[in-house]
Amino acid sequence: MATEIERKFLVVSDSWRAHSCRQIVIQQGYLCRGATTVRVRRADDEAWLTIKGPTTGISRSEFEYRIPLADAEQLLKEQCQGPLIDKTRHWVLFDGHRWEVDEFRGANAGLVLAELELTSENARFSKPEWLGREVSADPRYSNSALSLNPLPEQ
Repeated sequence: MATEIERKFLVVSDSWRAHSCRQIVIQQGYLCRGATTVRVRRADDEAWLTIKGPTTGISRSEFEYRIPLADAEQLLKEQCQGPLIDKTRHWVLFDGHRWEVDEFRGANAGLVLAELELTSENARFSKPEWLGREVSADPRYSNSALSLNPLPEQ
């Protein structure tokens, strides 16, 4: 079984930008929301269907499958429930880890979140100075929730 272990933080300054090594434009929507979510994501010219199980602590099961771009575009347009998430994801290298910093557009414009995937819930990592409050356990900051209840400019 695939497991996602993720810590999520608000971002409090732009100093991370100096360490950004890649940018990806993402659009995603949800076919199913609840304890289990089913997400369609387009990232540049690639697309995936992702199934995520219920969260326990900061862990959850995650199954991700590449799908044809045309299928993703049709699903995003015709099948996804509620507003779509639009964001730019930046890969930021810091102290041996790759952080994903998401700059949201649309209804969540101004919100910037940083995520770090870990190999265990108690894995150690250094916190960059641009990190703010941890929101890993706050369900309002899940992308599924943000698409329905935006939290701009946190």
